[in-house]
Amino acid sequence: MTDIETLAASIEGNLCVIRLQRPDVLNAFDYDMLLAFRRAVDDAAADPRVFAIVVTGAGRAFCAGIDVSLLERAASGGATGAGDGLHRPEGPALFAFLLRTPKPVIAAVNGIAAGGGFVLSMMCDLRFMAADASVTTVFSRRGLVAEHGMSWLLPRQLGTSRALDLLWSSRRVGAEEALRLGLADRVAEPDALLGAIHAYVDDMAATVSPRAIATIKRQVYDHWAQDFLAASVQSEQLMQAALAHPDAAEGARSFIERRPPRFQPLGESQP
Repeated sequence: MTDIETLAASIEGNLCVIRLQRPDVLNAFDYDMLLAFRRAVDDAAADPRVFAIVVTGAGRAFCAGIDVSLLERAASGGATGAGDGLHRPEGPALFAFLLRTPKPVIAAVNGIAAGGGFVLSMMCDLRFMAADASVTTVFSRRGLVAEHGMSWLLPRQLGTSRALDLLWSSRRVGAEEALRLGLADRVAEPDALLGAIHAYVDDMAATVSPRAIATIKRQVYDHWAQDFLAASVQSEQLMQAALAHPDAAEGARSFIERRPPRFQPLGESQP
């Protein structure tokens, strides 16, 4: 797995845990970290041992976004390196490739998630937050606009007025309010955060098809941009493909035989 001084990835049971390790700057990304993070996610997606990917931070922060030195260079008209050297076929939005990653990506928000760190958390499929963690968009307080697709993503997840509130005010939102707003999916005590994710993922890994998970994720994100008829047509096509896959037969057999299913892992050798 990817392992550099400022980012480490390790297999922990059914999880690949990716830890951002620049606690002295609140785990802000520099250029090397951005590249290493993409490699770590791609490696985990191709590893059949991994059911889900977890992103978390070292120390008291989840992530403070992009390192201030890169932001200063961008503000002065210089190249940051992040845009020039990172191949992003999914578009310019930072971390948008996570939406196309076929495995669940879960943010373990252990502390403050601000700016680009907030973007990272929102590009993850689920967010588990520590009870003492918080998030903030921060863009407007830096003279910036809603960056990296947040003007598209937040209204769809939270509604228009809540999205505007968070983007306009850049106020800090604690874990309990984040849960009420829909920014967080679970809240746990800080020392139980990763344990809560392990329990959630282990239950899925024992009972559901990784291939079905990947297809459902693709459906949900693709269908945001489609009308009902187009989404229904694509879903029917995907259902026919699912019925022809061995996982469908295994799901039926395990139900009839009253035993846990033995679904195929999703990885490099799987379709």
